[in-house]
Amino acid sequence: MRKRLLGKVRSSMSLAATAAVLGTTLVTAPTASAAPAAAGPAAAGPGAPYLFLGWGNPPSATSVMNATGVKAFTMAFVLASGGCNPAWDGQRPLAGGVDARTIKAIQGAGGQVVPSVGGWSGNKLGPNCPDAASLAGAYQKVISAYGLRAIDIDIENTDEFENATVQDRVLGALKILKQRNPGLQTILTFGTTTSGPNSWGNRLVERAKALDAGVDVFTLMPFDFGGGADMYGNTVKAVTALKDKLKSVFGLSDAEAFRRTGISGMNGLSDQQELTSVETWTRITGWAKSNGLGRLAFWAVNRDRPCPGGGVQSTCSGIAQKDWDFTRVTAGF
Repeated sequence: MRKRLLGKVRSSMSLAATAAVLGTTLVTAPTASAAPAAAGPAAAGPGAPYLFLGWGNPPSATSVMNATGVKAFTMAFVLASGGCNPAWDGQRPLAGGVDARTIKAIQGAGGQVVPSVGGWSGNKLGPNCPDAASLAGAYQKVISAYGLRAIDIDIENTDEFENATVQDRVLGALKILKQRNPGLQTILTFGTTTSGPNSWGNRLVERAKALDAGVDVFTLMPFDFGGGADMYGNTVKAVTALKDKLKSVFGLSDAEAFRRTGISGMNGLSDQQELTSVETWTRITGWAKSNGLGRLAFWAVNRDRPCPGGGVQSTCSGIAQKDWDFTRVTAGF
């Protein structure tokens, strides 16, 4: 897998938070008592950029909504705290903290939220929860805490993505969630090569079918290919290959398969100095829209600010742009 510095690593947690959860013993979360998600906000709209409240000088979500028209955010990252217990960055509680307040504000402004579980780094629920039932219980806590109708599992690195046992555990947990929460939208987000999913990505799709996991959208992260990559061309090529894989495995039409694919890009400069300009992102968004993709996101709203010549930053894109340009484009998806 690709080593990342900011993109979907995104320094998923602080060093202090990482240290706080390392070495903890496994604790089984409740598996059967969690109630279905409350009938509240519908599944998030397909254009939902990432917002991370533990990193990168996070902006006011409602201010960004007012400035851009965006109606949905993917909130990062839910990790493990004390074994199989979910917490934001593995340290901020589900209730009573900045994340809960931000979600309430987004919902109060008519917006929707997708919690993102996992990421590249940090202590994750997938390896810590001992089985699919306990992992589903941990996911359920997040959904029920805010009455959500969608969840994104950002499955990366050798501890989750490149681990057959954990892949199957995640898929089994999502199957349980779908049974408990009618209408819940489930999303899997994972890395890719320029030519489409690698062997682990193909396995994930195949096992989702074999286990009848009911995954709604498979989202690729088409970046960190290497400096100077053609970000539009390689994104189209990678996502088209995923579409073809879904078409073959699930017996879908092209249109049906595209509806079950998604893109999660990186705005401005990626970890490997690849450039996705506002113009390129607009082209990618247009292609995704014309082909009826099910999801569009980018890492991250925190970085959707100008700093031309600034390099790869957590608080800006490294390029010349206006505040929230990438979010405005995504809002139109």
